[in-house]
Parts: sequence; structure tokens; C-alpha cells
Amino acid sequence: MNRTDVLETDAPRGVVGLRELASRHALLPLRLFLGVTFVYAGIDKLTDPAFLSASGDGSIGDLMRGVRDTSAIPGLVDLSLNSPAGFAVALAIGEILVGLGALVGLLTRLAALGGALIALSLWLTVSWAVTPYYYGNDLIYLMAWTPLILAGAPYLSLDSVIRSRLSRRTA
Repeated sequence: MNRTDVLETDAPRGVVGLRELASRHALLPLRLFLGVTFVYAGIDKLTDPAFLSASGDGSIGDLMRGVRDTSAIPGLVDLSLNSPAGFAVALAIGEILVGLGALVGLLTRLAALGGALIALSLWLTVSWAVTPYYYGNDLIYLMAWTPLILAGAPYLSLDSVIRSRLSRRTA
């Protein structure tokens, strides 16, 4: 018997149940935070006419031109500058879809991968030159999506409902 076995057996039954429940749902707060944040970010972009413009104060075009020379991948910035408004709409819709996937737990690993790719592309372009690196928030979002890529949403999700129904049909 190891130390954790002793701790589990010494703990009252209710405490063990709470620990099990907490560990089972440990990723839920992260999933909710990332989901709400990405849905909000996407809606914020779609409802900001200045952001959706190719040029002008607060526009995606001016933002991308401003970070082009300091980004890790200037070619990616150039690609976005071919159609800044189209890129802004695609980014916003991607954020909304990723956020909704995380919130309801549908195709969670795929949604998390999408969120990680969005965060990675923003880190390598928009926040690449931020120093020290930990002031830039895109790298943090990239890391925050990683546990959901690995674990998905096994509880309180549409993924778990679908998985349960499929297993009942095959049984």
C-alpha cells in the first residue's frame, strides 16, 4: 500500500467522493473559460466595423501591417493582407465555432486543436515581438488548449452523450 492508498482509505467516504468528482470535472472550468472567451472574441470582432476594415484605426489591416516586420512568420501576415476583411471574418467565425465546440463539448478535441492553431498563429504573428514573452497572451491560450486536445471532454459534454448512445447501440 502506498501513501495515496493510505490517504484515500483514511479519508471519510464523502471526501473521497468529492475528490473523485473534482478530478473527473477538473477540465470543466478551463473548457468553460476558453469557450466563453473565444465566443466573445469572435462576436467582438464581427460587431466591430473598424476591426473588419482593410485600413484605418483599429482595423485588422492596420494591425497586420503593423506586426508584419516583427512577426515570426511574415508570410502568414502577408497572406492575411491579401484580404484583411475576409481574414478577420474567417478568424472571428473560427473563434466562435471553437468556443461553441468547447462550451457544449462537441468534437472537443477538434475544437481545442482549432483553438490551439488560432492561438499559435496569433502568437507567431501578432504577439511574437512582445517582451518578455509572458506578457503576450496568445502563448498562454495555446498552452491552455493543450489539456483539452489531450483529454477532450469526457463529462458534461455532447461528446459523452454521443459516446454513451453509440456504446448502447453496439452492445
